[in-house]
Amino acid sequence: MDDYIVSARKYRPSTFLSVVGQRALTQTLKNAILTDKLAHAYLFCGPRGVGKTTCARIFAKSINCSNPTPEGEACNKCESCQAFNEQRSYNILELDAASNNSVDDIRTLIEQVRIPPQIGQYKVFIIDEVHMLSPSAFNAFLKTLEEPPRHVLFILATTEKHKILPTILSRCQIYDFQRISISDTVEHLRYVAQSEKIKAEDEALTVIAQKSDGGMRDALSIFDQMSAFSGGNITYKTVIENLNLLDYDYYFRLTEAFLSGDVPTALMVFDAVLRGGFEAQYFISGLSNHLRDLLVCKDLVTLPLLEVGENIAKKYEAQSARCGNELLYQALDISNRCDMGYRTSNNKRLLVELSLIQICQLDEKKKSSNLYSVDTPSLKSIVPAMPQGEQLVVPPDGKVAEKPIAVTIPVQTKAPVVTVKKRAEKSVSATEKATSTISILMREKDENIVLEAEHEIEQNNQFTEEQLHSAWREYISTIPKETILVNTMKHSLPVLLDDFRFEVKVSNADQRTRLNDRRDTLIPFLKTLLGNTHIAMMVSEAEISEKQHIFSPLDKLNYMVSQNPEISQLYKAFDLEIS
Repeated sequence: MDDYIVSARKYRPSTFLSVVGQRALTQTLKNAILTDKLAHAYLFCGPRGVGKTTCARIFAKSINCSNPTPEGEACNKCESCQAFNEQRSYNILELDAASNNSVDDIRTLIEQVRIPPQIGQYKVFIIDEVHMLSPSAFNAFLKTLEEPPRHVLFILATTEKHKILPTILSRCQIYDFQRISISDTVEHLRYVAQSEKIKAEDEALTVIAQKSDGGMRDALSIFDQMSAFSGGNITYKTVIENLNLLDYDYYFRLTEAFLSGDVPTALMVFDAVLRGGFEAQYFISGLSNHLRDLLVCKDLVTLPLLEVGENIAKKYEAQSARCGNELLYQALDISNRCDMGYRTSNNKRLLVELSLIQICQLDEKKKSSNLYSVDTPSLKSIVPAMPQGEQLVVPPDGKVAEKPIAVTIPVQTKAPVVTVKKRAEKSVSATEKATSTISILMREKDENIVLEAEHEIEQNNQFTEEQLHSAWREYISTIPKETILVNTMKHSLPVLLDDFRFEVKVSNADQRTRLNDRRDTLIPFLKTLLGNTHIAMMVSEAEISEKQHIFSPLDKLNYMVSQNPEISQLYKAFDLEIS
């Protein structure tokens, strides 16, 4: 039985062409070999498992090859190539700086630099994890790195470029390796699976590539693990089960609940995730990624950003067609704020559940706002025809009571006399109707819904200042008692100026601003209750009188002493302070 070799070693690239995901970098190295423009020191830096050490070995083998190919690859036939392939070459030396990071280790390396190569033109030193060298070792290495013998070439490799001294960086040609894309990783895993005669679903390979986070070594290690677990048949289900990953199906079901406003289903899906042993923050992070993937499916330009398998991609396209852009934007914002506030929350589960409830209600708010769009039938089409000389008072919601109020307006030149017919006991009073109207308007303002009516029934009923005060107090009763504006309105009753204009005097600019902010609900309320569509309000600040003078603590003490002189003795006896 042959000795088993893990895929990361068995399928390690031996030529520049077989290096995955670093095409621009390998082409640069090949051109340097073909034009014989080699630097004396190279620095390969990048994430783990992307091919830094592999490219260093291929580069070292290629520059010592006696008969390189026209593409700059090693021939694998000359003595130097065969010695390298059989791991008996003395021209290529590797040093692990993680365990050989002292000054003595660098001195030993410098002594070996003096020995010329036995075969080939160059003696190549590959120093892996070079950032682990001590500052003293770096300083001991500086002179040799800057001016090595003609036959010496250094290749340094590191995953943490920022830990290397600037004096070392300035002496090297720096090559930054990038993370391997998911598509390139999947393609290479598919090649390995075919070579090993292993069945593997594309969705399963995509999940493995995502889990590897751009590192081919990690991807091949996970591939071997999945192959052993599944017995040579790698499926999507076996991968997510073994790697303890959340299935895409959870998020598709959750999005369906969002679209239908089904809060119970959304909460039960989240509960199933928690019972599966997954962390809530991992779930909310996955939800943000799912919403992002739905968003990129909305446009052909961003569609390549979707990095999933073919079958999963079809599900994304189908579901994204049913999701509006605005819904996805708002849902992404909610999930992102939940993710940011997760660590500081005392009740983490409740935080996630509240976020799910908010997303479920997004589509309902959109539907309710459509009820008040410009396509809503006009009031003329809603209100039935009334006998001549009568008008129907209709609340802004467009609904007509079973037994409406009929207002008779005689035709005359003088001020009209209003006669209101009595209704049945079940009829709603004008005050209740106005209160209902203001409640609707306030709710619509909170939800950013603009109510637009195509026509407004003109009314010009006269009213007295006493009736205005009564309507004013009725409006105050519709405001929550804890609102600051309540006290202001109670102590600032309006003064009637003419038939429809009135003035309200307040104490300061803040009260004036608060009252003006209520115009959108206050004026329609008064118009409906008083039957006059021309009502106008002016808000002004009253002049401060002497009675409103603000007294200091000393003024208050003097006043108390004038009323009771014994307070002065008490003040001196206890040595009190004024505050």
